[in-house]
Amino acid sequence: MMLPKQQRHQGIGMTSPRTRERLVERLRDKGIHDEQVLRAIATTPRHVFVDEALSTRAYEDTALPIGMGQTISQPYIVAYMTQELLAGREKLDKVLEVGTGSGYQSAVLAGLVNKVFSLERIEPLLKEARRRFHRVGLHNVYTRHANGAEGWQTQAPFDAIIITAAGPRIPPELLAQLAEGGRLVAPVERGDGQRLILVSRDDAGEYQEKDLGTVTFVPLLEGLS
Repeated sequence: MMLPKQQRHQGIGMTSPRTRERLVERLRDKGIHDEQVLRAIATTPRHVFVDEALSTRAYEDTALPIGMGQTISQPYIVAYMTQELLAGREKLDKVLEVGTGSGYQSAVLAGLVNKVFSLERIEPLLKEARRRFHRVGLHNVYTRHANGAEGWQTQAPFDAIIITAAGPRIPPELLAQLAEGGRLVAPVERGDGQRLILVSRDDAGEYQEKDLGTVTFVPLLEGLS
């Protein structure tokens, strides 16, 4: 699915469609198999979501700094978390993202679901992400300057929830906002490291947890800045 105004952000050289396709092939080689997700990665202009000085590195499979002590996630992690959220289900209606950051994960999701609701506690990052959404013509991403651990109660329940910062546990307020049949993906501090955890909520309202492996994310903090 092409993003609105996508043609204006094809890029040249290290940001060209050919460079993006090489990234997609690397992700496929690493086990990303959902073709919708791979297409979203290929058509989302990651170079728009990084500082201009880093645009030539936008399609490397690596995390990059975005300021304020935050990073734009590695494309493989974005693709993997998105793949686990979708898990072969029909197009989802509402997805909650905790941690807007640069806006890249939101943009990838926006091409795959009907509505993305994204929360960010750092206001300068949120303002810049909003400008980027406008630049690429995204109209189905709704943002809020808020404490992500509290979720977005007035828009709940959500078909899926993605958390892009690691805490000692998954906030119970977010679990409560997950719809029956929904899935939540989040990094969680375990021992001396972090583990990517998938939580599924069945039709009876019970939660099942699955460990998806080792990850490294910035910490999940409360309060606004």
